[in-house]
Order: sequence, then structure tokens, then C-alpha cells
Amino acid sequence: MDRFTQMDLFVQVAELASITRAAALLGLSDSVASRAISALEARLGVRLLERTTRRLWLTEAGQAYYERCAKLMADMAEADAMVDQYSTHPSGQLSLTASPSFAMMYIAPLLPEFRRLYPDLTIRILAANHYEDAIDPGIDLAIRTREYEPDSGITIRKLAQARYVPVASPHYITEHGTPTTPADLVRHRVLMYSVSKESPPITFSKDENKESVRVKPVLTSTEGRVLCSAALAGEGIAIQPMFTLYDDVQAGRLVPLLRDWALPHVTVNLAFHTRRHQPAKIKVFADFLTAQFLQHEFGRKWME
Repeated sequence: MDRFTQMDLFVQVAELASITRAAALLGLSDSVASRAISALEARLGVRLLERTTRRLWLTEAGQAYYERCAKLMADMAEADAMVDQYSTHPSGQLSLTASPSFAMMYIAPLLPEFRRLYPDLTIRILAANHYEDAIDPGIDLAIRTREYEPDSGITIRKLAQARYVPVASPHYITEHGTPTTPADLVRHRVLMYSVSKESPPITFSKDENKESVRVKPVLTSTEGRVLCSAALAGEGIAIQPMFTLYDDVQAGRLVPLLRDWALPHVTVNLAFHTRRHQPAKIKVFADFLTAQFLQHEFGRKWME
């Protein structure tokens, strides 16, 4: 029997004034409990209990030891309860990371409802476009646009898919015309997302056919809304996922191009560290965000 179990048993014996009743409470036999008390006294080198056939009482040393042990057991129970609330009651700070545009367009507008449901939670959003394979230890959740995680210690929950679409403003189309094939893009001003100096080729598909085109963008950025703003101003053709473009396309401010051709889609995932006991704040936010995405039909809208 480990040391803390011995101490717990001793506290129960002292409070119940009975080894038999304490043993029953802890699921032990009388003989096991008696041997444990004897072993405890032997380890301490002092007698803690006096017993007769009719009663049991603490020695002076036993009383002093009981008081300290009882406090220790109470502190341990309080510590367990304090930690348990993080598992069962959403509280504290929830930290998440997402791209600036995604955070502004799809996370921030949902926070009032989430905070109404979970007022004991505060939110910290790290808006950033760059992330490593492993989530930073200070981040609870991350919104990521890739289908798989190379780190097996990260759990992903799919939120939606979105297709990439080339778009331009009505003004740009009036001034420069409409491309009818992917190859036509080389004669247009293209605005592209890029994290490196050289942009990769763009691969379109139509039925069984694929066509790759390499363009020289007039503007590259690591932030999608920068490209959208430039496209809205008539600067060129932006190639972006629909979650960045949707409102502007619906309002007619941006016009989808090359409708007969398709670009690869992107998967929007919620990623978090894999844990056996997931803190309640992570679970409730993941469930809330999943439900909101279904309610708003983002997955359907972004694949239209």
C-alpha cells in the first residue's frame, strides 16, 4: 500500500474510531487495513492508536499526525477539484490562432454568442498566416487550411471545404476583358497568395483535362483580404478560396471567372493537441464552431 493510501486510511480510522468501518469505506478487508496501520506505525517509529476490544483512540502522537494528515488529504481533494473544473467547467483563457482574414470574417462575429453561453471564458486570438507543424504550446486551437497534419499528436476536426476561384471586379473586366481559358491569364494582371518570392504554377481541371499555367503576378501577399481589396479596386484578377471571397461575390462586387474550369479546393480544419482528458474549454469551442459552420452552411456556400 502506498504512503498516501496509508495516510488516507489512518485519517478514516481516526474519524470513524474503527478500523473495520474505515476498511469497509475504502474497500479493504479488516486484515489488510490492520496490517497497513501497523506498517505505518513501524515506518514512523511511534504508536498512533490505542485499542481495546471495545474502543479505539488516538495517542498524543496519533492526534498530532491525524491533524496534519487530515489537512493534507483536504488540500489534495481541493487540488483535484480545482483541476477537475478545467476538465468539466469551461473557464480561464481560450487561445486560438487563425489567419487575420478568417479570424475577422468567421471567428470574431461568433464570439458574442459563444461568450453568452460560456461567460467564464476569455478569448485570445493570435491572427497569423504562418504556422509550424506543431501547435505552439500556448495555443489551444488553430484554424488551418490543410487536409492532413504531419504531427500525430494533433487532432483535426473538419469544418468545411472551399474551392479556389479567380475573380475580378466588374470595372477590371470592362477595361481588360474576360479570360476564357487558363492560358489567357498570362495576359492579365494576376494577384496571388504566396509565401515565397516565386509563385507556383496554377493547375486548372475541366472534365478529364488539366492545364497548368505559370503567371507573373503583379501583386503577391500572405493575406487573402489584401488581394481581395486590390481586386475590388480593379487592380487585377485575384485567385482566392471562396471563404475569402463569398460576400463580395454574392454582392456582385467581384465576378468569378473561368467558370468551366476548376481549381483544387482547400480543407478548413480545426486543430488541437491530442489529449486523453481534453479541457472543457477546448471541447465546447470545437463543438460550438462545428455547429455554427453547419448552421450557416459555410461548407455548401464555399463549394458553390
